[in-house]
Amino acid sequence: MNKRWTIEKIREFSEKNSDSKLLSKEYHGFSQKLLFQCACGNKFEKTFTKFNKNDQRKCDVCQPPKEPRGA
Repeated sequence: MNKRWTIEKIREFSEKNSDSKLLSKEYHGFSQKLLFQCACGNKFEKTFTKFNKNDQRKCDVCQPPKEPRGA
């Protein structure tokens, strides 16, 4: 079964699985960037797919982007 994410479910997921807080009020699909606030206070944008599946749940200061392969 395909799980349908709503803004409420995403907010609940982020509260349970990270120290970041969801600031966005609407969710229109997997390609939309959502606004989060990291525990350090920085705001950052990520798609929910990256936040959920790629474990990118902090700002770029607290969790710097990974080096690209072959770099």
